[in-house]
Amino acid sequence: MNARAELANAIRALAMDAVQQANSGHPGMPMGMADIAEVLWRRHLRHNPANPAWANRDRFVLSNGHGSMLLYAVLHLTGYDLPIEELKRFRQLHSRTPGHPELGCAPGIETTTGPLGQGISNAVGMALAERLLAAEFNRPELEIVEHHTYVFLGDGCLMEGVSHESCALAGTLGLSKLIAIYDDNGISIDSDKGSIRQWYSDDVKRRFEAYGWQVIANVDGHDPDAVDKALKKAKREKARPTLICARTVIAKGAPTKANTGAAHGAALGEKEVAATREAIGWHHPAFEIPKAVYEGWDATKSGARAERRWNKLFSAYTAQHPLEAAEFRRRMAGELPADFRARADALLKDAEAKAETLATRKASQNALEALVPALPELIGGSADLTGSNLTMVKASKAIGREGGGNYIFYGVREFGMCAVMSGLALHGGCIPYGGTFLVFSDYARNALRLAALMKLRVIYVFTHDSIGLGEDGPTHQPVEHAASLRLIPNMTVWRPCDTLETAVAWIAAIERKDGPTSLLLTRQNTPFVKRGAQQAAAIARGGYVISEAAGDTPRAIVIATGSEVDIALEAQKLLATGGIAVRVVSMPSTSVFDCQDESYRASVLPRGVPRVAVEAGVSDFWRKYVGLEGAVVGIDRFGESAPGPELFRHFGFTPQNVAAAVRAIL
Repeated sequence: MNARAELANAIRALAMDAVQQANSGHPGMPMGMADIAEVLWRRHLRHNPANPAWANRDRFVLSNGHGSMLLYAVLHLTGYDLPIEELKRFRQLHSRTPGHPELGCAPGIETTTGPLGQGISNAVGMALAERLLAAEFNRPELEIVEHHTYVFLGDGCLMEGVSHESCALAGTLGLSKLIAIYDDNGISIDSDKGSIRQWYSDDVKRRFEAYGWQVIANVDGHDPDAVDKALKKAKREKARPTLICARTVIAKGAPTKANTGAAHGAALGEKEVAATREAIGWHHPAFEIPKAVYEGWDATKSGARAERRWNKLFSAYTAQHPLEAAEFRRRMAGELPADFRARADALLKDAEAKAETLATRKASQNALEALVPALPELIGGSADLTGSNLTMVKASKAIGREGGGNYIFYGVREFGMCAVMSGLALHGGCIPYGGTFLVFSDYARNALRLAALMKLRVIYVFTHDSIGLGEDGPTHQPVEHAASLRLIPNMTVWRPCDTLETAVAWIAAIERKDGPTSLLLTRQNTPFVKRGAQQAAAIARGGYVISEAAGDTPRAIVIATGSEVDIALEAQKLLATGGIAVRVVSMPSTSVFDCQDESYRASVLPRGVPRVAVEAGVSDFWRKYVGLEGAVVGIDRFGESAPGPELFRHFGFTPQNVAAAVRAIL
């Protein structure tokens, strides 16, 4: 056996041993792509195991994340802080080697993958971030941003529709630093008795050529020289992303399970593992790696040299361009400009001074008019609804095939947009926001979930937030969506009622570092609500008393969000004429309010006072605040096609109906 085969076989051995010990996992892909991984990680990937966050490292994404043991194996072998004990604990509670790669569990993992197609979509965002930062910061002979994004992906990634959305965009934008290697093994879960041809017969080469990619087809994935040649050709391409189609054998080396669906998602079995050891000439006990193999894989010295070269380059850059260097460091650290808080306060004062009656989508655009010039890292966009989402402002510059910019026309690609936004955030140096209608958040749901799981700073602008959008009818009228988004752990949701709450929501979203934010915004105008200074300051706490009961202790509390706050305030006036004192609470963000201390929450919603919630959405969510004894003015059916004001009256979103609900609980 030659030395390179021995290095690849180390991946095969670690993969089958870890999966066998866990009696759970996917050994086939790591064994099949081991030869490709050896070429990429040892000959091409520029990285430093001692500093996984090095700004100019190449990014590696395992889009077919079920093959996680390949990534854990190469991270361990190349010198990252991932000891062999963690590989032995594969898929066990609190291990650093979960079933699918998770951002933050082990150093060197660039993104959480597993739901197929999203890794390649994240990679599109990473490659786009590299392009944008290079255009902004690089200078002649001082290219401080110059790296590739490499992706492994399989048939499942290509079958998932999100890969079509993101890869088509990558081709349109000409992201030449994006290089994907397709594990063309012809096997998936249902193919235990044959190939996948009966349900997947796409001509992948022609598909990606139609997107505008360079395609290098018919590469033998088990011939290191052929793989090396293909990667070199990919790196020479300056105008297109590259897809390398590599033919492989799943579970290569396994005598009876290679090239079978049985090797995809289950342990090989002790007999097959032993037979595989003999077949590939790996005569070492489980989890034992010879010293020579470790030495062959070790990337600590080469990685340190690569980073030292870059540090020398960056020192020269700093000497010639000190302001740009400081800005680059700030951006990559994820820190906001020193004057951001002052600019934010000015935005709030402006909103209060103007006291405009506007749709909150327009209030959002007004906020962006102030924020985009102040934050060069803000990268906006919309899924072909720019004129409706109002996500583009005077300082927006469209991103094309060359150069920089700060606004992406994503096309009708909601899922791809949100997954690409995650990639922009993961790369660093960017704070992405993107818009679509709230009802279409369903299309993007899994990308939203992964962003929350990874705690990424991304901002979703979801407009047309209720039946109030009107004539487009129930297909476009969200009723369950606000509640659904609030159920995602670590997703902050804001549904502001006016221009001031909208500005507060935007500032909170930008300042938040530990997770994504959804902004739910109206199509229809909402009136500005005058507040005292204490009330205005309390908006940032998610829920606050926007109007206190006149004179007396409140007999009831009405909680409302968004456009329904005005209805609640009008109902308060009606009830007051009948001698019923009611407190109105605006709760633009239940997720933020729920994080406040108990004393504050009790001061806003004191125990023992009956409550009514008002929101043009499903009612069950609000039971956590009003209890079974309270009431909810909501909508638990799909809407109708009619003008928005007429629909609000038809479905009971009127001051009179809210007042009646209060009287009923009293």
